[in-house]
Amino acid sequence: MPDLSLTILDDLAVLSARGADTVTFLQGQLSQDIAQLSLRANLLAGLHSPQGRCIAVLRLLKLADDHVLMVLPEGIADPVRTLLSRYVLRSKVKIEDVSLAWRIYGVSGPDAAAAASTRLAMSVEPGGLRQLIVAPRNEPLPEGERDGRDEWRRADIAAGLPEIVAATSGLFIAQMLNLDRLDAISFNKGCYTGQEIIARAHYRGTVKRRMQRFATDSDAPLAPGEKVRLADGRSAQIVMATPGEAQGHEFLAVTTLGSDPGAETEEGSTSPGKALFAVQLPLPYTF
Repeated sequence: MPDLSLTILDDLAVLSARGADTVTFLQGQLSQDIAQLSLRANLLAGLHSPQGRCIAVLRLLKLADDHVLMVLPEGIADPVRTLLSRYVLRSKVKIEDVSLAWRIYGVSGPDAAAAASTRLAMSVEPGGLRQLIVAPRNEPLPEGERDGRDEWRRADIAAGLPEIVAATSGLFIAQMLNLDRLDAISFNKGCYTGQEIIARAHYRGTVKRRMQRFATDSDAPLAPGEKVRLADGRSAQIVMATPGEAQGHEFLAVTTLGSDPGAETEEGSTSPGKALFAVQLPLPYTF
């Protein structure tokens, strides 16, 4: 591994929430305890529908007590901005797309933490070997070996970090995406949109389908939201996928835990899709 690898993440966008009521407003909209931004400079959070379905997974970075940046895929930035703006009402907060002012890139390797230490950044894995950086457009990039977007996404898949795009927005409840295992949900804060459904699934332990990691030798493209049938009979729905390092694809998909297709429930189940032979791979967290 080189000391520092650099990946341009130009398919990501930046929304700004700014104003005296920023923290209070986001606290009522997102699954994470936004008050923690007073202690931590960044957080992972989910934006959900009233039915608990995940609309977007957001990376939050604090610029000031009244100013938070939200990083998300470019394709859902405008719908998310529109949705959040609809609930502003009389709150003193303004939601804007500020992507033209910021460049998003990732750094990885032994020098990643040092490269991120003087920039607005957040670690995307324990140990700090991968860092996501949000920098002003006019700021020079650090020197490092360039990596492609597929390499970064493959590392996200290995880490079990879901990316929600237009095709998957609103399909899965929070726990299906393992947001409870990624410290993206607070079960101690007050109410937020979708909280009742998410809390019920947590306390009743009713989540039978979760996002899991797989690899296949098939070179056929796998699209987010696509339904497939695994070799053991389980139906699965693709969350994200990328070409494998040598061949085939690696992907994250929501399916039943274990290998018993009879354990599938109507809630969140998928109809049979194309047959796909895939090997299940481990994730760095447990269920």
